[in-house]
Amino acid sequence: MKTQFSLLALLLLTICAYAQQAKTGRSTYNFNSAWKLSIGDPQGAEAPDFDDSSWKSVTLPHAWNEDEAFKKSIEALSTGICWYRKHFKLDAADSGKKVFIEFEGVRQGGDFYLNGTFIGRHENGITAVGFDLSPLLKPAGQENVLAVRTDNAWNYKEKSTNSGYQWNDRNFNANYGGLSKNVRLHTTGKTYQTLPLYTALNTKGVYIYASDFNFEQRTAVIHTESEVRNDSDTEQTIGYEVEIRDLEGKSIKTFSGTSQTLKAGTTGIIKAEARVGNLNFWSWGYGYLYTVITRLKIGDQSIDELSTKTGFRKGEFKKGMVYLNDRVLMMKGYAQRSSNEWPAMGLSVPPWMSDYSNGLMVESNANLVRWMHITPWKQDIESCDRVGLIQAMPAGDAEKDVQGVRWEHRKSVMRDAIIYNRNNPSILFYECGNESISAEHMAEMRAIRDEYDPHGYRAIGSREMLDIDSAEYGGEMLYVNKSAGKPLWSMEYSRDEGLRKYWDEFSPPYHKNGAGPLYKGADASDYNRNQDSHALESVARWNDYYVERPGTGDRVSSGGVNIIFSDSNTHYRGEENYRRSGEVDAMRIPKDGFFAHKVIWDGWVEPKKTGIHLIGHWNYKAGVKKDIYVVATGDKVELFLNNKSLGFGKVSSGFIFTFKEVSWKAGTLKAISYDQKGKKLAETYLSTAGAPYALKLQTLQRATSFKADGADAMIAEVEVVDKNGNRCPTALNLVNFDLEGPAEWRGGIAQGPDNYILSKAIPVECGVNRVIIRSTTTAGKIVLKASSAGLRAAELSFISLPFAVQEGLSLHLPDEGLQPVFRREGRPMLQTYLPIRRSIAVSGIKAGANEENARMSHDDNELSGWSNDGQLSTAWIRYELAKASTVTAVALKLNGFRSKSFPIRILVDQEEVFKGNTVPGLGYFTTPVKPIKGKTVTIQLTGSSADQQAGPVGTEMNGKKLDDGIEVKGLKGKGVLSIIEADIFEQP
Repeated sequence: MKTQFSLLALLLLTICAYAQQAKTGRSTYNFNSAWKLSIGDPQGAEAPDFDDSSWKSVTLPHAWNEDEAFKKSIEALSTGICWYRKHFKLDAADSGKKVFIEFEGVRQGGDFYLNGTFIGRHENGITAVGFDLSPLLKPAGQENVLAVRTDNAWNYKEKSTNSGYQWNDRNFNANYGGLSKNVRLHTTGKTYQTLPLYTALNTKGVYIYASDFNFEQRTAVIHTESEVRNDSDTEQTIGYEVEIRDLEGKSIKTFSGTSQTLKAGTTGIIKAEARVGNLNFWSWGYGYLYTVITRLKIGDQSIDELSTKTGFRKGEFKKGMVYLNDRVLMMKGYAQRSSNEWPAMGLSVPPWMSDYSNGLMVESNANLVRWMHITPWKQDIESCDRVGLIQAMPAGDAEKDVQGVRWEHRKSVMRDAIIYNRNNPSILFYECGNESISAEHMAEMRAIRDEYDPHGYRAIGSREMLDIDSAEYGGEMLYVNKSAGKPLWSMEYSRDEGLRKYWDEFSPPYHKNGAGPLYKGADASDYNRNQDSHALESVARWNDYYVERPGTGDRVSSGGVNIIFSDSNTHYRGEENYRRSGEVDAMRIPKDGFFAHKVIWDGWVEPKKTGIHLIGHWNYKAGVKKDIYVVATGDKVELFLNNKSLGFGKVSSGFIFTFKEVSWKAGTLKAISYDQKGKKLAETYLSTAGAPYALKLQTLQRATSFKADGADAMIAEVEVVDKNGNRCPTALNLVNFDLEGPAEWRGGIAQGPDNYILSKAIPVECGVNRVIIRSTTTAGKIVLKASSAGLRAAELSFISLPFAVQEGLSLHLPDEGLQPVFRREGRPMLQTYLPIRRSIAVSGIKAGANEENARMSHDDNELSGWSNDGQLSTAWIRYELAKASTVTAVALKLNGFRSKSFPIRILVDQEEVFKGNTVPGLGYFTTPVKPIKGKTVTIQLTGSSADQQAGPVGTEMNGKKLDDGIEVKGLKGKGVLSIIEADIFEQP
């Protein structure tokens, strides 16, 4: 009965879709179905009568080398020529219309042919491209053939310039070749709103934005601008109507713009605006989207109707902080590879899997994903809209600024990406480079933003950019920046790696933390961590930023992103041939770091006090003693074993509570957090599971039905459980799978030969694993069976539903049925941070030497600083306060902040308020001082600095030294005091 109902619903949806398209004068078809694929370069493959009957049938998106995803290291992924061909016919309803094709992208270069005629080339490997097919199409009912020759060579050169592309890089840009993204076909009347496809079509589409926000009254002015083209033979006077519909499809506002007359063969911009009330504003974890319908009318007749999903939100970037909807938001999240890939599928997954993966970031309480190096595909961008995840959108680059043709490449990608994605509310940052760029180049990029997205409330910047005024945000990697002007957030931090399989050295397979081979002759222990160590390192590194959060003075850190979220088929440095820095593995199974982040990130700035997570499991052998770690936001944590208190943990790095040498006993380990007054805040526990008894199979929840379109996928999770159904956390059993019915096995990943890619026998790790099953174009019942020696077998079944395709076209788009997810409450009612200290203004500065440079130690520029002359007698600097103040804390960024410890004393007027050694770290040494009221603060070196390794490694794996301050010429001697920035505080 349920299947019959689903089939009926699908039929009704199809009928309604066709009716709606006929009514609006515009059709948008899913063009992913019924492609033919051949690896190689057969002569004449562009010809319509070429025999492709023996070619492989595929549904896009489909990378031709997808089988290698996670099987091979990135630099070994196969490259070469591959052809895609598609036979299709236009519907009679589209006769005489304009017809456009939209490719979301091709890797690396593509030559496009329609009915044997070359129609264009696209080579940057990133952005979307469109072509006008109208002149070459055959009449409705006659067959057309679209052919695409792709080349994904690592050394691909642009044909017109013989230049390579900077981002076609073996380190980070996983090479999933061919047509690995979605394709759409659009038909319109002769007078129409253009598509946002600048390359080839040279059109900009519709631009929608909001202004004049009133968040208390929930109103804003909504603006629309449509680029309109008149390809008819006569002059047209065009009316413009805008309708806004909410999530439920209810019309909440209709308004009109001024009519415009366009001569034949010309293009113009037509606009409308109106104040709209009762709005729900897009926010972190609150992906509220509206459908904005823009209509072209001649008289009372609608001739073109375009629907755009978008959201309304405000962004500001000032006082060193990021504001979303007038509330301060400390940026926290992940630097994720733009490929966002999965085993044996690469990036080419169905939209629900994008929502699942990106939604997990939000579930871990991340608010930002910084896609790395290249613009992500449209599917991921739209997914972030739905799940409420802010995006930093790059254009395309590698690791440094470039000149000439390659810089022009970067500008054109930024232009195309902005035009294509400017209506997506989740994009808050445009990134111009993964390294610093020149002031001149930054100005050029900002001009592109100002031309194509002047009203989007988006900051444009780059990594570093600490002293580039035209950059609206910046921030380094692997250390802390602070600012009182543009916000600075860390572009990457905590880059260590750890396999999910490794709980700790006391659990099978007994991986000693850090054990593994050298990497390029260097120690790689930080890239072979276990789950305990990996999670704790992430927490400790985040705390370095958190202690300098909004509310800690005029100059603050606006946060940072951990690299990466999910294990990636890119630039590994540990034992496996893929990167394992993720907080989840490649199948998106969480590691302990995922739950640790969920605790420490649960708030716009300040985390909720009720967060708590017990790291690890509680299945050990008798005699094991190990340190137990609890991540919590409370003030104290108490540990209980079988209801007996083991006392309170020692706190470190703000959120980590350690219990030393806990002896294992079967039962329940429980942690309870309290506030300072002893009030219980939260509790959590781990229990000992019994012996492995059975397998358990279940499919992951999804919001849409499983479609027999040849591209949809189902994820099944297998667990080893005890007799009571509890997961056995140390199980490593090999599981054999059997698949019956119309489905294609894509499998999963595990440590072992070829990473078990595509294998139907795969082990669980820590008691669990997952596999992917892809639909075919045949609907029906699918049965998955799992068995393992000595365990009770498991079985589950599910159904793939028919997918309506007519002559190669479908009106059911890949993301049909996906709705926004609300994991958080949207805009907070009150401001989101607590002022715990206040900066004291400085009116003048004296120094023992080089006084002319003393102001550089207090100029909000971390690329400048003051140093004395190397003599201990001159190693002092005195700050004159604007008014007498009670000094309570001092923060210093010292040259050598990462590697050296400096003996100093701090005086208020002439009274000593601090004496001791600075602690090396990721940037700032911040210390409370004895509260004394005075007019001057003196920092004085009392002896020679001492080398001392701080926190993360001092060198990269290639031997390159990590940033440890700024270069100062002639800086020698045992009495060197060099201050990059100094901040002085009082109580608020």
